[in-house]
Amino acid sequence: MTTPLIDPFQRPINYLRVSVTDRCDFRCVYCMSENMTFLPKRELLTLEELDRLCSAFVGMGVEKLRITGGEPLVRREILTFFRAMTRHLESGALKELTLTTNGSQLEKYAADLWAAGVRRVNVSADTLDAAKFADITRWGRLPQVLRGIDAAQKVGMRVKLNAVALKGFNEDELFSMTEWCAERGMDLTWIEVMPMGDIGNEDRLDQYWPLKDLRARLAENYTLTDLAERTGGPARYVRIEETGQKIGFITPLTHNFCESCNRVRLTCTGELFMCLGQEDNADLRAPLRAHPDSDIPLEEAIRAAISRKPKGHDFDYSRQSVDGRVSRHMSHTGG
Repeated sequence: MTTPLIDPFQRPINYLRVSVTDRCDFRCVYCMSENMTFLPKRELLTLEELDRLCSAFVGMGVEKLRITGGEPLVRREILTFFRAMTRHLESGALKELTLTTNGSQLEKYAADLWAAGVRRVNVSADTLDAAKFADITRWGRLPQVLRGIDAAQKVGMRVKLNAVALKGFNEDELFSMTEWCAERGMDLTWIEVMPMGDIGNEDRLDQYWPLKDLRARLAENYTLTDLAERTGGPARYVRIEETGQKIGFITPLTHNFCESCNRVRLTCTGELFMCLGQEDNADLRAPLRAHPDSDIPLEEAIRAAISRKPKGHDFDYSRQSVDGRVSRHMSHTGG
């Protein structure tokens, strides 16, 4: 179990993103349809199974664990899982336990998450206008999210805002969101909208705002310094000299960010996706449940899956069509 996970392109896999539920208390228009059909609860991995799977990955060299959803904090008893993962932080095997959230439950859970070892959290929010927030999330309430951010910062967490760049929606908030984050000592990452799942009447091309355009507009008002920082993930960073904050750009459409990919994604049903933008996956639930007393078959299944990790994804909007689309929703794979 101690041999590191290395993919066919000699990239070490030391980062696991785990979706603990496909359910969410928002219905963001670029993420899911308003009337979603969610997975039957019996298909979801139990918290004990999630613990066993994540522990297997930690035993094979995964050092960073990010909990996602759907909205991870709507999963019943999810704090039990966070507390269980604390033992890997205490042993030193796990370097970071974190989560991505819509912020709706942070006010309730921030203190408990901090106690479990969570020191950093990403909050997804595409606008700071309450009416627009209600429109983009369909069910969300901005004041509740803002109270969650305040609660997380109060207990000592580092909070980063993640915003999907949406043409005609939040273009006019580029500078106000930057300043709002700067005032609170928060970094901000912008993300290009990705072609994942059927979202009803929404048009991906109509939503698509290339981040090269966004960056050019930022540079009109601020001094941007490129940073060499790499996390193995998709973001490329600049520092705004006037505020000192970092701005990240996740550009799956205008720049293929896969050359240093160090991550895989585990769904709440035990499917391991080696690439966010590809359909190939491995069923880890079957060996997990078939061999309750031995992790060897599970380890073998994980290594076999990593041996199939592709070089990159095929997302492409350049031909004025949505190419490289994948059928599953982001909420299923994990945000």
